[in-house]
Amino acid sequence: MFGGRKPSTPQPSSTGTPPNAPPAPNTPPTAVAPPSRQAVGFETVLGANTTFNGEIKSRANVRIDGQFDGDVQVDGNLLIGETARVHANLQAKSEIRIAGAVRGDVSGHKVHLARTGRVWGDITANFLVTEEGAFIEGKINMINHPALAQGFAGAALPSPEFSVVAPREDAAHGDAVEAELMDDDRPNRDD
Repeated sequence: MFGGRKPSTPQPSSTGTPPNAPPAPNTPPTAVAPPSRQAVGFETVLGANTTFNGEIKSRANVRIDGQFDGDVQVDGNLLIGETARVHANLQAKSEIRIAGAVRGDVSGHKVHLARTGRVWGDITANFLVTEEGAFIEGKINMINHPALAQGFAGAALPSPEFSVVAPREDAAHGDAVEAELMDDDRPNRDD
């Protein structure tokens, strides 16, 4: 097909059927079942060289790598690739991963901004992950988080696992040493 060679075609035989061939069945060929839907991957992809205006609604995963203007509502995951330029409000019931540029509000269960991600709009999520280098201009609203029910007064910060580590005596010689936690070296919080 692509190599320049013509596919070989079987030459007709003089007898019509080979001598040891079984007789041809009289039943029509059965239809091939469509492939089952995969749980991973992207069912809908807007390629890097594509510009689209309108509305995308999907019950599966969607990936946008091109330019899009409109609204996006996805029941699965939504990926905005590095080459994407999106001017739309984004809603996903699962995760929204942003590696490109988005101008519009973003709402999802989990929003992940990659280091190349840029958002000009408000973000509403249960969980938010931002990598170093990501950019956000807008409000961030955390929903369904335990701190909302506790309020500011009840929001106790977790205590660190240790506060002071004291080196052993042989550290003065420059040798590699293990450190020990010393209870008597912990700072007194009453000071």
